[in-house]
Amino acid sequence: MPELIRVEHLVKTYYLGEMQVPALKGVDLTIQTGEFVAIMGASGSGKSTFMNILGCLDRPTQGHYYVEGVDISGLSKDQLAQIRNKKIGFVFQSFNLLSRTSALENVELPLFYNGSSARERRQRALDALANVGLQGREHHFPSQLSGGQQQRVAIARSLVNRPSLILADEPTGNLDTRTSLEIMGIFQKLNKGAQITIILVTHEPDIAKYAERHVAFRDGKIIQDTRIKPFQAAEDLARMPATEDEAHP
Repeated sequence: MPELIRVEHLVKTYYLGEMQVPALKGVDLTIQTGEFVAIMGASGSGKSTFMNILGCLDRPTQGHYYVEGVDISGLSKDQLAQIRNKKIGFVFQSFNLLSRTSALENVELPLFYNGSSARERRQRALDALANVGLQGREHHFPSQLSGGQQQRVAIARSLVNRPSLILADEPTGNLDTRTSLEIMGIFQKLNKGAQITIILVTHEPDIAKYAERHVAFRDGKIIQDTRIKPFQAAEDLARMPATEDEAHP
């Protein structure tokens, strides 16, 4: 597989008055297209700072960050925004949906920034919702959806621009065990079926086991980088009773 992401000697230092707070201390990592990577570590380990840099939400103090061979470390804010919109999809623990906006309109939102026509926006949003199993729920508002369904809307929104990378920050943190498995099953399907690279931040080993590679941070450094044979969420789901979501899809 070709290289999607490479970081070299990545350093991030925050300044609180005259005090320097090192968050990353020279990180080197390469991620290939089509990988499913879990970023792990305790609070304060540097994993969130690292993900913010990967998502072009923050800049490194030193070092280089390459996406598809292009060094984006020194790009302008507008250039970084273009990369975020075209190449990266985001999924967060808190869903980040607009409460007074339907599922369909929430998913369409990223397309307003790339000049898509109304017809194209609608069709791509419908396709993305279908891809996460939400046919028939397009016009429901977030308050009318379960937590798992809201996260599916968020995943559909992350897909609508057809990104090469999805960054998922604790995406199962607000969900029960079975719903978490459903979400991990969707990520596995997108990873293997659509060949979308997925980088997942989690502190839960029970969630990380569905990724094929584990990268652990401690004190701003990578302390472990291992590959595993991932558990299959669909197989684990089959051993559990159906949820209300599945009984009424």
